[in-house]
Amino acid sequence: MTVVVWIADDTWQDCVDAARAYDDDFLLLHVSDVAGAAHGAFAGLFGRHPSLDPGTRLDGLAADHATHLLDAAAERLGRPCAREARVGRVEHEVVAAAQDASLLVLCRDGDMSHAGPRSLGPATRFVVDHATCPVLLVWPT
Repeated sequence: MTVVVWIADDTWQDCVDAARAYDDDFLLLHVSDVAGAAHGAFAGLFGRHPSLDPGTRLDGLAADHATHLLDAAAERLGRPCAREARVGRVEHEVVAAAQDASLLVLCRDGDMSHAGPRSLGPATRFVVDHATCPVLLVWPT
């Protein structure tokens, strides 16, 4: 089976470190939703002139960023792994990617001053509640 490691911008190192304890196949997953918001905002506020849409430039920047993070995560993992960059609603894409996984590794991203529900951000809470596989929830260091 496959261990899916959610590569989020601020916490990916801790997720990769926790995933090293497993010997399964790995999928490093990064999800971006920034460009979609820019496309929608531009269309709603300024019209539908594709040549002026800042979302087009953000698409390229987001893809480059995802590639950079996935490469760094693969290097840190130090094992063969698959890499996948998705675009869309982060929580939905993570749940979909982990549908057939043996494990999903993710990190807390909310209020770290105490344990409890607020130590999870909204997207992470959704993923924990909706994932159909076991979830390893890591405290960031």
